Amino acid sequence: MHNRTIATDELPEVVTRYLAAHRVRDAATAITAFTEDAEVTDDGKTYQGVAEIERWLNRAASEYTYTVELIGAERLGAADYVATQHLEGNFPGGTVDLRYRFALRGASIERLVIAP
Repeated sequence: MHNRTIATDELPEVVTRYLAAHRVRDAATAITAFTEDAEVTDDGKTYQGVAEIERWLNRAASEYTYTVELIGAERLGAADYVATQHLEGNFPGGTVDLRYRFALRGASIERLVIAP
């Protein structure tokens, strides 16, 4: 399957649930989207397992104040998706478009890589 742009409402439920929880800084709900052995890479650091990911979610939620807008989506394969989000806030640079690349296992997120 080739990369293809999809409507943001075509993203799998688990991805939209995670993004919605992350947007309102609800780490308790966001963590339920992941497999027990999931892996998240953000800012060049990798967090493995739900305990590390939950600590990352809680820290990320309190470090800066920002708004998030889902501006695009792609399907990369049977279980791989990208959600592009536009962030504006008090972090270095003030605005950025980040690609959230999701690899799913069943109805859960197995891997998430966040990068510009």
